[in-house]
Amino acid sequence: MARPDKAAAVEELKEAFSASNATVLTEYRGLTVKSIKALRRALGEDATYAVAKNTLTQIAAKEAGIEGLDEQLTGPTAIAFINGDVATVAKGLRDFAKDNPLLVIKGGVMDGRVLDANEVKKLADLESREVLLAKLAGAMQANLSKAVYLIAAPLSQAARVLGALEAAAGENPSLIGGAGQAAPTEDQKPDTAEAASAPEAAPAAEADDTAAESAE
Repeated sequence: MARPDKAAAVEELKEAFSASNATVLTEYRGLTVKSIKALRRALGEDATYAVAKNTLTQIAAKEAGIEGLDEQLTGPTAIAFINGDVATVAKGLRDFAKDNPLLVIKGGVMDGRVLDANEVKKLADLESREVLLAKLAGAMQANLSKAVYLIAAPLSQAARVLGALEAAAGENPSLIGGAGQAAPTEDQKPDTAEAASAPEAAPAAEADDTAAESAE
């Protein structure tokens, strides 16, 4: 490969390492072109699967700030650059390798950290992003329902208590200190002038009775 072509290939690999959510390094020795095409279709839009030269991959990885891939870059190497859900791609690679033993998972990189083959396979056991989001949404909805119940329950209970108290007070006003008694109307209120003169009438009557006894 000519030097300009090598530089362009390194730059392309570097950008792929930097832009990917994760990468998985595989050995594809013995796989047919038809099998590799089938693997690419299986991975779909979540990843790109490309054959790469080990020397150029080493340079590109180091330029992207990734150290420790040298041991994995032996033999024919093809890399899955994951730009979608990591768990989904890991599952796809694992399942394809079960049906096609010639595909060997060497390791990978995620969040700048180098993973060995077992760590990559563990990613396949994770739930997909869609499942995790669905569970999160369900948990949030459940917590929201609980919060609404906790807020609404005391209010409904208070409304029932107040309603019962109002009904009981209507039947027996003394339960709430006469608060249930109706206020007197204007006709029922005593006349102010009569109320004021009433205490003075009693002494006058007593004086008349005394004078009558003296005359006898």
